Amino acid sequence: MQYGFVSVGRYIGNVILEVRYYTDYNFVGERIDGYHAPVALLTREAADALKTASDLLAEQGWIIKVYDAYRPQRAVDHFVRWGADLGDQRMKSIFYPDMEKSRLFDGYIARKSSHSRGSTVDLTIVDAATGRDADMGSPFDLLGEISNHGTGLITPAQAANRSILRRAMEQAGFQALPKEWWHYTLRDEPYPDTYFDFPVE
Repeated sequence: MQYGFVSVGRYIGNVILEVRYYTDYNFVGERIDGYHAPVALLTREAADALKTASDLLAEQGWIIKVYDAYRPQRAVDHFVRWGADLGDQRMKSIFYPDMEKSRLFDGYIARKSSHSRGSTVDLTIVDAATGRDADMGSPFDLLGEISNHGTGLITPAQAANRSILRRAMEQAGFQALPKEWWHYTLRDEPYPDTYFDFPVE
């Protein structure tokens, strides 16, 4: 694997992969450039930390589900092109119902993404006993205030579920993104200034 990146599914084992940008079920509405396979890649350092978080969560009866990890720059460029086409709002009702598309780059979608550095992961937790996703109050990639950490728009039970994930991830060495409950970046990432562009395959 290039630059010491590893496959999350192979490296951790006890993980569910739902790589949304390999599908058309995402805020753009089509497969995203650079996603050639439904796999998740991370730097070895981030994968080690994610395995630690996974083990912590497993002790509490949870399995991690990964939606995205390394994201090539060409995928981010795809987002930017889509963002410039204000007429394409086919997925608005699902992913940004309360946001104007023109505002999505104000804190939600980046022109340079930490994902492209290889040590950021988007994820949730699944109840190991029932197979059900934890109720986080908003689905992955719902762009709006309800997905912010600390929002007052969710129930105490939903906030508690977010805290379960956040505590484990922070204990493992990740830091949260304030606007997205699912997004975590390794604090001591190995490539803090490098934005990779090799495809996900």
